[in-house]
Amino acid sequence: QVQLVESGGGMVQVGGSLRLSCAASEVTYTMGWFRQAPGKEREFVAAIRWSGGSTYYADSVKGRFTISRDVYKLTQYLQMNSLKDEDTALYYCAAARMWRVGLSTSRDYDYWGQGTQVTVGS
Repeated sequence: QVQLVESGGGMVQVGGSLRLSCAASEVTYTMGWFRQAPGKEREFVAAIRWSGGSTYYADSVKGRFTISRDVYKLTQYLQMNSLKDEDTALYYCAAARMWRVGLSTSRDYDYWGQGTQVTVGS
């Protein structure tokens, strides 16, 4: 069982920035971020292929969020800039134990972090 621990959430003003971190207990194939706002379904935010570093983003965050990873620390990051009210959600780190073509749905992942809250307000 891969353990994922998120950190970095908090409160920030509209237009501000936050960086989320997710440390994994062991190497995985793909890591990503999902978020869930109250009353809404969990949605894909971004993902990264661990070995090659290819990145993928939801249209809603392109140009504002950047996903990256530190191979040596087994940690992925989500740099969030130009935050909007709509970004307020519980953010979850996810990891896949095997390679899969898909990476934008919850079923594409096997392990999940506990979630870290991001609250954006004016």
